Amino acid sequence: MQNSTAEADGNIMGPCNGTSSTQTETSEFSTGVLVLLGLLMVLLALVTVLGNVLVILAFIMDRNLRHRSNYFFLNLAISDFAVGAFCIPLYIPYALTGTWHLGRGLCKLWLVMDYLLCTASVFNIVLISYDRFLSVTKAVSYRVQRGIMSNPIVKMVAIWVFAFLLYCPAILLWEYVAGCSTVQEGQCHAEFFDNWYFLLCASTLEFFVPLISVTYFNVHIFNNIQRRQRRGSIQDSEPPRSSSSSWRSCFMLKQGAPSSLEAEDSVSSSIRPKKESLVAESLSPSRANSVTPENDLSISFCARTRSKLHQDKKIAKSLAIIVCVFAICWAPYTLLMIIRGACQGTCVHNSLYDVTFWLLWLNSSLNPFLYPLCHDKFRMAFMKILCPKKFATLRSGSS
Repeated sequence: MQNSTAEADGNIMGPCNGTSSTQTETSEFSTGVLVLLGLLMVLLALVTVLGNVLVILAFIMDRNLRHRSNYFFLNLAISDFAVGAFCIPLYIPYALTGTWHLGRGLCKLWLVMDYLLCTASVFNIVLISYDRFLSVTKAVSYRVQRGIMSNPIVKMVAIWVFAFLLYCPAILLWEYVAGCSTVQEGQCHAEFFDNWYFLLCASTLEFFVPLISVTYFNVHIFNNIQRRQRRGSIQDSEPPRSSSSSWRSCFMLKQGAPSSLEAEDSVSSSIRPKKESLVAESLSPSRANSVTPENDLSISFCARTRSKLHQDKKIAKSLAIIVCVFAICWAPYTLLMIIRGACQGTCVHNSLYDVTFWLLWLNSSLNPFLYPLCHDKFRMAFMKILCPKKFATLRSGSS
């Protein structure tokens, strides 16, 4: 009967010889401290859930947010929402008591979801950075991109597939391949918790490669913006082929001088009667600022170019903030995880490791607040949901 009960609980494999997994120690904290920690954990879960629900609702209700690049923010919000709704609540009793009371089957499910969601969150940040990199450095080709790889849904699904393949097969199959389990009764952690080689390889793909990638994208974005600023904010853009003369006129219009098109018009008018008066008229300020079809095209093109540069600056700043928060929240955990695996858990205190573990989930709660800070459209969408009267007043005032 005991054997059948153990099999029903999912503990088919026996413990490995010499297993020395440590439990989370909570006896060092008083009851008051445990209550305070519990309240803070619940608060973090609520903030994570409500903040990401707000992002999802904004995307559903506001059509202006349904731009191709914003789908990746939606994907990030979905993964962060699941962290707050599933991962954090199940971990709170375990963190406070040091014992897993929910059974081995639910432990496996929690581990799969936790690793999957956190890894998907990281990969989403990389995808957002790459999308912003293309939109800034290769604007024209980005806008006309076609085919299956231009579909954001395909990229979103690929993120979840890659995130699943990184950790989940090892979580589900490790003990069957090894023939024994390293997880003691009443604990819940992955079988590779103390395997330094696996942790180093996995963390390289989960953190170091993404960090290097997003750093590369950000550096190129900032370099592209600075180069365009030095060249008059326009020379690195890709103009319409039929209006190359608008490039030259853009500089002259910006300085208040007559455009090259108008100069050519003044030269042609010199063969007409009253040569001197017409040439003087062509060079006069009123003539230089007159709106001809060519002049209007130049002004419109310059305005679009300056607007694109201003938009790219905001993209770069917002992306830098999101990436910096990601690095701050993930670097301590990743480094301690590798160190802990190398020394079999003897050189890193459990409390310090737990702090870095919660720092990962803090990133999921911060992301929704970074959206309105960095994106005007998200800010307006949030205002539309939370403060509809104020939104209506602003909308009526702007119109």
